[in-house]
Amino acid sequence: MKLTVRLFAMLRESAGSDSIEIELPEDATAADAVAAVGERPGLEILDRLPVRLAVNREYADEETHLSPGDELALIPPVSGGAPPHVRVTGESLSMEGVTARVGDPGAGAIVTFQGTTRDVERLDYEAYGPMASEKMATILSECVERHGLRAAAAEHRVGSVPRGEPSVIVAVSAAHREEAFAGAREAIDRIKAEAPIWKQEVEAGEGTWVEGARP
Repeated sequence: MKLTVRLFAMLRESAGSDSIEIELPEDATAADAVAAVGERPGLEILDRLPVRLAVNREYADEETHLSPGDELALIPPVSGGAPPHVRVTGESLSMEGVTARVGDPGAGAIVTFQGTTRDVERLDYEAYGPMASEKMATILSECVERHGLRAAAAEHRVGSVPRGEPSVIVAVSAAHREEAFAGAREAIDRIKAEAPIWKQEVEAGEGTWVEGARP
């Protein structure tokens, strides 16, 4: 299927056009489209530029499935700064993918944290998805303001997470390492304490819910 991709600001200048046409398989997602755009000459900048996605003039996430004739817009950070990237998903998490979300020319430090399953066979996570995403976005926005971060991103996995795999990843960038370390620490501590996400430790088929604390 063929799609029109709208480009703005530095993306438009890099491409030399305010829109391009791409062709994708019928079951493609917005993430597939971004990857295809990033392969175009001059648009390698997408590897380090956090962008928001809009499909047919409505904000969308990377998992949004596309249809023939859709208009996809790649929206670079506006003058007030890019909004934090958050995602609650049943898919495996990528440290490289989350870290790429916080790349910034003014960043002298990037700190990434991974929380991984340990000691037990697996952890089963359950979340109040929409509320968890909104709470994580609020936490990251407040960390950006409090610590002067350049950008922040977080993803949390739900469902079964086997031993050794990450269940949560937080990445932040800042001009200096002190701000980056402090921002990342506050972000993960608050996500664990405040986001409506629960976990069950599973070993030999037996599950035990991990007691939490009131936010």
